Amino acid sequence: MRSFLRALLLSLFSTAICAAPAVPAQHYDIVISGGTVIDGTGSPGVQTDLGIVGQHIVKIGHIDPRQATTNIDARGKVVSPGFINMLSWAVESLMVDGRGMSDLKQGVTLEVFGEGNSMGPLTPAMKAEMIRQQADFKFKIPWTTLGEYLDFMADKGISLNIASFVGAETVRVHELAYANRKPTAEELARMQELVRVGMREGALGVGSALIYAPGTFADTDELIALARAAAEYHGRYISHMRSEGDHVEAAIDELIRIAREAGIGAEMYHMKLGGKDNWGKFDAVTKRIADAQQAGLDVTGNMYPYTAGATGLDASMPSWVQEGGLEAWIGRLKDPATRERVLVEMQKPGEGWENLFYAAGSADNIMLVGFKNPKLRDLTGKTLTEVATLRGKSPAETAIDLVIEDDSRVDTMYFLMSEENVRRTLQLPYVAFGSDAEAAAPEGVFLTTSTHPRAYGTFARVLGHYVRDEKVLSLPEAIRRMSALPAKNLKLRQRGMLKPGYYADIVVFDPATIADTSTYAKPMQYAVGVSDVIVNGTAALRNGMATGAQSGQVVRGPGWSGWKKAH
Repeated sequence: MRSFLRALLLSLFSTAICAAPAVPAQHYDIVISGGTVIDGTGSPGVQTDLGIVGQHIVKIGHIDPRQATTNIDARGKVVSPGFINMLSWAVESLMVDGRGMSDLKQGVTLEVFGEGNSMGPLTPAMKAEMIRQQADFKFKIPWTTLGEYLDFMADKGISLNIASFVGAETVRVHELAYANRKPTAEELARMQELVRVGMREGALGVGSALIYAPGTFADTDELIALARAAAEYHGRYISHMRSEGDHVEAAIDELIRIAREAGIGAEMYHMKLGGKDNWGKFDAVTKRIADAQQAGLDVTGNMYPYTAGATGLDASMPSWVQEGGLEAWIGRLKDPATRERVLVEMQKPGEGWENLFYAAGSADNIMLVGFKNPKLRDLTGKTLTEVATLRGKSPAETAIDLVIEDDSRVDTMYFLMSEENVRRTLQLPYVAFGSDAEAAAPEGVFLTTSTHPRAYGTFARVLGHYVRDEKVLSLPEAIRRMSALPAKNLKLRQRGMLKPGYYADIVVFDPATIADTSTYAKPMQYAVGVSDVIVNGTAALRNGMATGAQSGQVVRGPGWSGWKKAH
């Protein structure tokens, strides 16, 4: 009897199993198969698969590729978080070409704006001035606030994510125009409120650029006040410091003071030592940072891996002559007495301003790369020495003439840094990366001016030249500092690592071939080695070719008032 009951129960159990509905296999929109997944934490890579549904990563582990709508074969390649460009000037170039090709081809998935000035908040006068100064990039300005600009860009359609700091210079101009004076208590309060509005709209914090007028007119107390407003919303202070050369120690002391007194994390833009006389200050500078970190302050930096910087001829002339903006600056340069005074000051270290004309050591180390006036464009790529010789004038006189003739600051490269210090800075664990450039393409309107090779090569140069070839840092560490480190510093949610639940911002590249091909002589050349880039779960680059997908979003900071509503 027991045997009969046992057999009956086994039969019923088997029937029940056969009758139970099959559990459907998970289906994925994209599966990236067989690559070495380096997750951004600094840990070594693991060969495995990654599954994406919608905008998010849902699985890291073995996945049958038949479960995917799209399968990306990543065997022999690295799969990593998309790279965060901590200093991007793609604010206008993305209006012209939303693909952001020079960055997309390197694996960048997030462009961070806001070095000193931002695309909002704007007054009618600021809008009019922006339109007057437009050169090759022509666009209307239907936005007023920073948040409105970011939304405008996302609605327009972009392939990469965007985020921004509020510009300290922008809120200053909003209230004081280009005056070289302290704000009144009422003006400062309004400037702080503009920062707060920007933070609620999703800004990452407040950014300053203290070697350029009118940013240089701000004193430390003003910057502390703006940083405190950003700190109320857990933002960050980020700065092109008042000096990266002759007075770099005092400039770092100022940054650290702002961090301490405002109760805010602080970061240095393009961490470097400019001018041969300052190359030996590396240990003194990094000790100040280490001491601040030891005291509990959150102080970090970012860099580009080149020995030349790029800015304008405004960095060769004193701040006082630039008070009032471009038109007033050019007007003063036309006055013979003022011109003579400027010529004298260009030949010596700046007092209260950073003189890159002097720091370069020679006009041979100053290269002209961008003009607004078509009649001057045959000078693109020439050194200031070469142009001065052609014109029969001194380099300083030539620089003044070019600003007047071009009705612009004239885009300029300065060869200022040492390769040894670039390599040492690359090894600092708190340093992220930023191109300090537009996201361009070697076509159309972008061909009217030249650029710095960092626009096309920053991230690929780190991974190819410095990681693979020179072994200055490891691949997992380099990826951590291109992804998880900046995401953590900016307090970004669900970004910067490869984890289930995180946004699928992903790059697939060949570690054996990734390289920058851009040079100072021929900068407009794409990096090689990146095959696929995924932005918010959509392929923006497939097999090295842009898809035209417009899945880029606004990535908002920790103070965004709409976060809970959206999530």
